[in-house]
Amino acid sequence: MPELAFFSGTMDCGKSTLALQIVHNRSARGLQGMIFTRDDRAGEGKLSSRLGLVTDAVEAGVGFDLYAHVVAELSQGGKVDYVIVDEAQFLASEQVDQLARIVDDLELDVFAFGITTDFRTKLFPGSQRLIELADRIETLQVEAMCWCGARATHNARTAGGEMVVDGAQVVVGDVNRSAEEIGYEVLCRRHHRRRMTAASAPAAALSPDVLPVAAD
Repeated sequence: MPELAFFSGTMDCGKSTLALQIVHNRSARGLQGMIFTRDDRAGEGKLSSRLGLVTDAVEAGVGFDLYAHVVAELSQGGKVDYVIVDEAQFLASEQVDQLARIVDDLELDVFAFGITTDFRTKLFPGSQRLIELADRIETLQVEAMCWCGARATHNARTAGGEMVVDGAQVVVGDVNRSAEEIGYEVLCRRHHRRRMTAASAPAAALSPDVLPVAAD
């Protein structure tokens, strides 16, 4: 049976790499996929991995109807055996509904990839709707690491190396940008709570919730 599968994880955990691997494996079996993306770091209409792999994709911008696009392709004699959606967290809720309709009405597998929460630890609307509708939710097993060596569970936005907690939910950046730019960093929950990035950690004072040391 076709399904809507949501693959989630923090930044830098291999989501786009897995998407590209699915494309490669299915192409080797003669299957043709329709690839969508939104606000990829490599630019409009691209699906890219930090390993350097990249392929062309359809940019699913604001108001774009994914279901209608697939139907139009099929109506014109095109071949679509499955659908890939990268950066799915940026989709609107109604666009995720369109993905479910692709599965139910067109009987195609849909594989969506995205992070669940933003830099403020709030759910993205697209990810929330995927959690509500997906037939299967997979957490990727390639663990990103915080600068301290612990498992990274949270995404942080940085400016000048310092963590920021205000601003628009969607600002395109990358974990590989210089400290002077707006960028992103994956942190464990402890250091996300304390707003301690790799750049700020060496100069950070002791957290006020550290156990006190009794004086002699």
